[in-house]
Amino acid sequence: MEQGQDTKMKNSVDYVKAIEGGVQPSQIIETKVYKRRWLILMIFVLYSASNAMQWIQYSIIANIIMAYYNVSSFSVDMTSMIYMITYIPFIFPASYLLDRFGLRFAALAGAIGTTFGSWIKVFSVSPDRFWITFLGQSLVALSQTFILSVPARLAAVWFGPDQVSSACSIGVFGNQLGIAIGFLFPPMLVQNSENINIIGQGLHVMFYIVAAFTTIILVLILLFFKSEPPLPPSPAQAVQREAESTESFFVSVKKLVTNVGYLLLLLSYGINVGVFYAISTLLNHIVLQYFPNHEKDAGRIGLTIVCAGMLGSVVCGIVLDKTHKFKETTLGVYLLSFLGMIIFTFTLNSSQIYVIYVTAGMLGFFMTGYLPVGFEFAAELTYPEPEGTSAGLLNAVCQVFGIVFTILYGCTLGAWGDFWANIFLCATLAFGSFLTIIIPNDLRRQNAKF
Repeated sequence: MEQGQDTKMKNSVDYVKAIEGGVQPSQIIETKVYKRRWLILMIFVLYSASNAMQWIQYSIIANIIMAYYNVSSFSVDMTSMIYMITYIPFIFPASYLLDRFGLRFAALAGAIGTTFGSWIKVFSVSPDRFWITFLGQSLVALSQTFILSVPARLAAVWFGPDQVSSACSIGVFGNQLGIAIGFLFPPMLVQNSENINIIGQGLHVMFYIVAAFTTIILVLILLFFKSEPPLPPSPAQAVQREAESTESFFVSVKKLVTNVGYLLLLLSYGINVGVFYAISTLLNHIVLQYFPNHEKDAGRIGLTIVCAGMLGSVVCGIVLDKTHKFKETTLGVYLLSFLGMIIFTFTLNSSQIYVIYVTAGMLGFFMTGYLPVGFEFAAELTYPEPEGTSAGLLNAVCQVFGIVFTILYGCTLGAWGDFWANIFLCATLAFGSFLTIIIPNDLRRQNAKF
């Protein structure tokens, strides 16, 4: 028995070395794709949405929150930025736990934190309890570290090679669905009023709905969510399972940070997503500058950005599964994001608000559609390293860029106005496009025989 295991391990190591060396090995491994994968994916989509819907729920009604809690605009912006701030130091232990204990452990940890944070907010409805609502938001934000890295990992562990990119895009779709809900419902549930009791009633309703939803998701995860199927869905995943069992998390991280193509993708991906975070966080300020008292339109424009992005995510995932043109798709979507930002910049002062809806939707389609494309390109560049680790580092860099761009964008909006602030974002996207061009087209996972 021991000799057979040694032979199997040796074959696995040889297989990995062959992939890294660009050689296509031939090896027969038992695989199976399970129907349960769709249930697992749907639960994750709802789970991810339950966390993401809370990211922007304060910022999109910033003027109302400022009036109710008597806090500054920076304090309200921090309810969004806390998602980025907590992610940076905690993604490394979260990625380690994901790789060490699997998907179910990560899902439970994130769902428990999200649920408890949501219930804390229920008890924060009083003008002197902003610190309580911020405490709840911080716990929800911390829980996000167990969510954002999962789509690429879940797709690889449960789905066959012809569905892995589409599954990853659907997983990312959950995050975008949550952001869409966060844009849409707070302006509808929390009415702007001179009477703070009316505002408080709206906050109470919103917090109770979110707490109930997160509790239901936690129960679903406890009952149905599994870490992995009994048999792997592809030979590449079978080999990766064995590679992960013999390689430490820190060795994996070292390999990632010495991969030139992956480092270039880290920078370009961080720029794109950082710009998206900045625009989303400050959207209320931008819209109200041109259209006063249009809080609901600010939320609907944000919803338009995200809904268009959800469509873009799914379309891009299907394109990747059909063509396997990872670099070409990544570059194309990036350039179109840059073009969308230019159009958004030069149409923002339009007196017709429907123009903002259209241009914002165009921007969202490509900028948000880029998210799963970046995940999948990273998985290709870094195979056979765990997808959770490569995606975790991607997201960590995104949070850094998100914080920096949100602060710089807010400062430039106040100092130079929205036009030059947006020009600054356009310039950074142009630089990100250049970085994407020079990423080597090293598709290691595709070189494996599925």
